[in-house]
Amino acid sequence: MGGVLVGFGIIGFVILVGWLLARFRIVDQEGRLVLNRTSFFAASPALLFTVLSEADVGLLFSSVLAVALVAFVAVALIYAVVARIWFTRDPSRIAIAATATGYSNINNIGLPVAIYVIGDASFVGPMLLLQLLLLAPALLATLDILTSGRASVSRILTQPLRNPMLIASALGALVSALEIELPAPVLAPLEILGGAAVPLMLLAFGISLSGDRPLQPGSGRKEVALAVLLKSLVMPVVAFALARFAFGLDEQLVYACTVMAALPSAQNMYQYALRYDRATLITRDIVLLTTFGSLPVMLLIAWLLGPA
Repeated sequence: MGGVLVGFGIIGFVILVGWLLARFRIVDQEGRLVLNRTSFFAASPALLFTVLSEADVGLLFSSVLAVALVAFVAVALIYAVVARIWFTRDPSRIAIAATATGYSNINNIGLPVAIYVIGDASFVGPMLLLQLLLLAPALLATLDILTSGRASVSRILTQPLRNPMLIASALGALVSALEIELPAPVLAPLEILGGAAVPLMLLAFGISLSGDRPLQPGSGRKEVALAVLLKSLVMPVVAFALARFAFGLDEQLVYACTVMAALPSAQNMYQYALRYDRATLITRDIVLLTTFGSLPVMLLIAWLLGPA
């Protein structure tokens, strides 16, 4: 438990530094974008490749993926049904908010949590592949049809190919599956570059928290509250039940699946909302509030399930 608290302390401190940099106007939002892009296109792919190339990907892809997918479907369906009955009949609004309810922030928060809280970054790979190869294309296709009456097949199919983290994860998993031994001169520069991924992501995330004011009047507060409840509390419970009772995983994998399910909603959900001009305020507030709500939930999970 002490190691978990240290891990959260490390994450929280770096996020706080990012927030202070923005608060005192040392770094603006444009600077945040530079940090994000550097991590997204260079440092994070290098880290994911080196981690997955040495991981037991067979175990992760057979169990962690199944738990993550079923947990996502469960909370997304609950949100869609409740929202359709009590809140709105707009299908595109329901589609993007329901997806945001279960789509986790793997890029900015998942990787640091996996490293410092779970102690194994390889858990990020399967969830990243699931979200970017299956869930994101499904959402884009749905929104294309709902907003324009047709789907852009080429854009949907090529979207994963434009994500360097996904490509690096796939290559790392392939190297592991084929049991390829990479020479030290190849791994060393990737390990150095990958070492910058987590601090860059956390600093950028801290900067992004400056200035947001959630739950303004007319922003869909009840829908936001439902999504935050499902993402922060219900999804970890579902993942725990699946991992422990349905799949019979060992304690470490149960702990990892539960922690990863408690991650906040992904920020790219807000980008999708802006792109299609649907549920923008709702999605923004879901992302922001689940980010703050995820910390105490993950601390509780670590206390109940984590290593002593």
